[in-house]
Amino acid sequence: MEDILTRVSRLNRPKLLVRTARHGLDDYNRIVHLRRLLKVMTPPGPREAVVRLMELEEQAETQRQTGRGEYSVARHVDLITALMCEVRILKQATRQTARRAPRLEVIPTSPT
Repeated sequence: MEDILTRVSRLNRPKLLVRTARHGLDDYNRIVHLRRLLKVMTPPGPREAVVRLMELEEQAETQRQTGRGEYSVARHVDLITALMCEVRILKQATRQTARRAPRLEVIPTSPT
């Protein structure tokens, strides 16, 4: 299975949608937004949130492309904003985990 961050990096959405979503980055509140978008009481961890947001965003993109009546630009923008923020959180968590990993130390041996 393809890595989730690789899948996100391959997303290709209209520039106007992405630019509009970027305006919401500073106002993103993880608990409030994920509760509303994912319809959960307790938000999942960032990896699961990204996976679920990707699924919902793909549905919104399909609705947009097919001209479905239930398509909501506002919801699509909210999904992209949440996805961007959750990817940032996931990347930060991944970096912190990598820094905490034990490092092997090479101990020189004396020649015999």
